[in-house]
Amino acid sequence: MSATEPEGAGPVAATRFEPGESVAGAPFWAATRERRLVLPWCAACEAPHWFPREFCPSCLAPDLDWREASGRGLVHAVSVMPAPANPSMAGRGPYAVGLVDLAEDVRMMSTFIGVAPDEVAVGQAVMATWEPLTDGRHLVVFEVEP
Repeated sequence: MSATEPEGAGPVAATRFEPGESVAGAPFWAATRERRLVLPWCAACEAPHWFPREFCPSCLAPDLDWREASGRGLVHAVSVMPAPANPSMAGRGPYAVGLVDLAEDVRMMSTFIGVAPDEVAVGQAVMATWEPLTDGRHLVVFEVEP
């Protein structure tokens, strides 16, 4: 996966809304510090899921593993936001936000970078990449594959 910052770069100034952490999502956020995309998988029924929670949404088992994901997917839905609703993202519009169906059979919401917002289309192949956050974590964003 590509990175949007050079290796060893220090903290950056906040230019976007930065998500909080939860106990259930701690393994995900820890992996983002290394720019690795991991997903929760149920050890009982072998089903991956997204978003992080303390049990499997398919069978309700509490035994979850975190496994590396490919980062590859297809755009399921997309919308162009002409201007950010959150003041912490002033100056970032317009941008494309949408749903990505990952190869692991989970759907993730994110933004798209490296392409004009109106050029992102349903069915396009995308690859996860990273946007740095101020605390060393990274946010998963997607680039359209050539």
